[in-house]
Amino acid sequence: MSHQGTSAPRSKGGYVALDDDEDKDPRSSISSSSPILPVSDPEELDNEAPLKPSTFQVDGLETFYKPIHGYEGLHRYDPQYTWTSTDEGKVVRKIDRWICSWVCLMFFALQLDRGNIVQALSDNMLGDLGLNTNDYNYGQAIFYFTFLSAELPSQLISKWIGPDRWIPIQMVAWSIVASSQAFLQGKTSFYICRALIGLIEGGFIPDNVLYLSYFYTGSELPKRLSWFWVSSQITNIISAFLAYGILHLRGLYGLEGWRWLFALEGSLTAVIGVLSWFYLPPSPTQTPGWFTVHEEKIMVNRIIRDDPSKGDMHNRQPLSWKMVIECLSDYHMLPIYLIALSFGMPTSPMSAYLTLQLRDLGFDTFQTNLLTIPAYLLFISQLLFWTWLSEKWNQRFLIGLSSQIWAFPLLLFLEYMPANTGHWIKYAVTALLVGHPYVHAILVAITSRNAGTVRTRTVASALYNMLCQASSIISQNFYRDDDRPLYRRGNKILLFICIYNLVLFIGAKVFYSRINKKRDEIWEAMSLEKKRLYLITTKDKGNKRLDFRFAH
Repeated sequence: MSHQGTSAPRSKGGYVALDDDEDKDPRSSISSSSPILPVSDPEELDNEAPLKPSTFQVDGLETFYKPIHGYEGLHRYDPQYTWTSTDEGKVVRKIDRWICSWVCLMFFALQLDRGNIVQALSDNMLGDLGLNTNDYNYGQAIFYFTFLSAELPSQLISKWIGPDRWIPIQMVAWSIVASSQAFLQGKTSFYICRALIGLIEGGFIPDNVLYLSYFYTGSELPKRLSWFWVSSQITNIISAFLAYGILHLRGLYGLEGWRWLFALEGSLTAVIGVLSWFYLPPSPTQTPGWFTVHEEKIMVNRIIRDDPSKGDMHNRQPLSWKMVIECLSDYHMLPIYLIALSFGMPTSPMSAYLTLQLRDLGFDTFQTNLLTIPAYLLFISQLLFWTWLSEKWNQRFLIGLSSQIWAFPLLLFLEYMPANTGHWIKYAVTALLVGHPYVHAILVAITSRNAGTVRTRTVASALYNMLCQASSIISQNFYRDDDRPLYRRGNKILLFICIYNLVLFIGAKVFYSRINKKRDEIWEAMSLEKKRLYLITTKDKGNKRLDFRFAH
């Protein structure tokens, strides 16, 4: 399908306007995700709630926007439909309440089952199973390897049968394996369980990102994704309290506390998974009566106007292998992929080893779990602040530098601090490093924006997350048993990676800025008729189109 894109400001990414009409009503209150178009008769406007503009500047361009036959919201599509900012705000708040909150609950379940091994470590799990730190490293590497291996297949299944069906299936399946960890007997069973959990959980995150993109515009997604990962850290806090209570069950029926932890928390995830099967709606127009016809029209038309490519496929439409190969070979996404592979490395080892580090500092099991909470609270505040600031300043890659600038001096201190440094100073530095500026939500959102089409978004989100998991596999091995407890060698490597990441973030900013500038020059030199002809005849798709601008 060929269509004209929306006219969000070019620096924010997305599609540019067909022309630069300056004769606009100043009271139109156009949002950054709305087309820059003239509104209805000014006499009809309510000063407190002005109408949003209709889609087209020039009659006859409906074919550039119209979704394909079979698109689930086609019956609500209306290129001339208008609504007020107040109405749209109410709709977005309802989506937050009914959709985003439940997605956060599901992510809570994911983090509970994949993260409770950190609490289990504080209860001498490795000693009980006869394992050492290196065995744990290998187990985590296996987990991340199977996790990343499942990312793309999971996304393709999700696109085929719908994320509303596939996500609950994943949740129930992994909860069974997670609960089975209560019966671990040694190294082999530990490795098998880590492999199965990673295999089943892989793809869950990009599946949810794809699902949220059905409901939110490009500028709204980063904030919701930040809450997505906030729920992850809230899980860490809640699980610390849960672990404090559950681990006290050590000895009950002759079982260790960590076995009770896996059994009980895995069962909770299963309940959430079953409820999700009945709860999740397939699309904005397929809810159990949550929205009125007017609200459904707002949802469908604002999404299409923000990103016309979302009407190119319906939510049960699989990708062909040709589509997958085309998406994998999209070189415009390469800077984001390179960043995904390394941006989290400087802080990942300390985050994974937080409880072991605290035990090494002399804290007992229960002190260790409670002392993780300040680090997680700092993490949450940083995540929300930097994600908000990236949209406020309309800067993403430069904001991403904050994660490396924060980590570098802390790693430098850990590298050169005296061995006899006080426990509380070591704890403070460790907590600050774990509570670093987390720019993952910004990068996930920019991956979705810069993909340009649903098919590329499906593959790119999976590939981005695969590289993040590959990063975790690599970084799990920076802290080794023979380098314990100060990890001088590991910290030295992390310092060099910080410098490398600084170059990557700046390079990505320059890369996308130059492409946008070049396309601006070509596009602005074209007459209106040439632009129309291009839109009608072009075979360029998504981010290859002349009217597409990358977010940076």
